[in-house]
Amino acid sequence: MTKEQVLAIKNNPKYQKLVGTRKKFAWTLTIIMLVVYYAFIMLIAFSPETLGAKISPDAMMTVGIPAGVAILVFAFAMTGFYVKRANGEFDDLLNDLKNDLEKGAN
Repeated sequence: MTKEQVLAIKNNPKYQKLVGTRKKFAWTLTIIMLVVYYAFIMLIAFSPETLGAKISPDAMMTVGIPAGVAILVFAFAMTGFYVKRANGEFDDLLNDLKNDLEKGAN
């Protein structure tokens, strides 16, 4: 790839939109996951009795087990959400960019 081709890609508004949108989306999901994980850890650190409470008086399971499983399920759901958007909107933007570059090359 030549320097001219790289510059053509970087200067294309569709490329800039793709990079900006994807970056903003990735950072948003990252912050959401960090908040969820750190909230769970802070709850363990500062209020262990909350997660250590039994679900019912005669149950062996505590609140912490379903809370931990819920965090794992949430992480998988967030991954699925990212993949769905990446395979939809982001791929469409990339294909538009490729079409623009192919038209410019001809």
